Amino acid sequence: MRSGRTRSLFLYALITSLVIFCGAQATPAPLKSTEWTLVWSDEFDGPSGSPVDRSKWAFDIGGGGWGNQELEFYTDRSENAFLKDGNLVIKAAAEKYTGANGVTRNYTSARLRTLGKFSQTYGRFEARIKLPYGQAVWPAFWMLGDDFENIGWPACGEIDIMENIGKEPSTIHGSIHGPGYTGGAGIEAHYTLPGKQRFSDDFHIFAIEWDTESVSFYVDKDLYVRRTRADLKPEWKWVFDKSFFLILNLAVGGDWPGNPDFTTVFPQTMLVDYVRVYQRSEAAKKESAKP
Repeated sequence: MRSGRTRSLFLYALITSLVIFCGAQATPAPLKSTEWTLVWSDEFDGPSGSPVDRSKWAFDIGGGGWGNQELEFYTDRSENAFLKDGNLVIKAAAEKYTGANGVTRNYTSARLRTLGKFSQTYGRFEARIKLPYGQAVWPAFWMLGDDFENIGWPACGEIDIMENIGKEPSTIHGSIHGPGYTGGAGIEAHYTLPGKQRFSDDFHIFAIEWDTESVSFYVDKDLYVRRTRADLKPEWKWVFDKSFFLILNLAVGGDWPGNPDFTTVFPQTMLVDYVRVYQRSEAAKKESAKP
């Protein structure tokens, strides 16, 4: 009996260690193909508890609602954005916080951007993310035109690679916005996981492939919509022929998701395994240019 139990414990430990090992290796490697060349990435592989890499990311800070009546105060504190177990953690917490500008909010979170550090025109932009959940929780992976600070929004253009409102745990939204097609008039499509799966249950890859004529939206390997100039009304302007920068954020509340209620649990965390940006290879460019 004793030796049989020992063997069982050994087998259990072996299987458990293999599961843990396989889980640790679950991050997909960067694409290796003749079509794409990796040009920028953050794998978030620093020691747990490390701060965000400031050479790659800056922070938007404030609690003014961000044009959406959001309820959080975005900070650059390590309590709201940090590395853990090979992921970037963006944490939304229920806490009273007063910023340096005197604005007080009852929630904190973080909003990271690459403006002034990295931007690119065209290519493949992807992130592997495990989403939070719950009423009023609003994670997003998106982009704005590099000229945002000079000409403002929506003239700068916006590409929402992934947005989710927590009351829709199985659905994400991808959209483009520009002059005339903003907010509810934005050109939007959604993707829903099959079988009542939730985006908070596991990591998924959210990506766009963007070229001179179109922006294509993906979840994992599924292309679910391609937007082109033909989707715009005649009076609307296509504003996607210039460099865009990246944004990762986790909002609380706002016009679209609504306010937290008794079902909302805090803290909520958005886990980002990596962000990777590719350019189309020269060989692929030449091939696509052939008549």
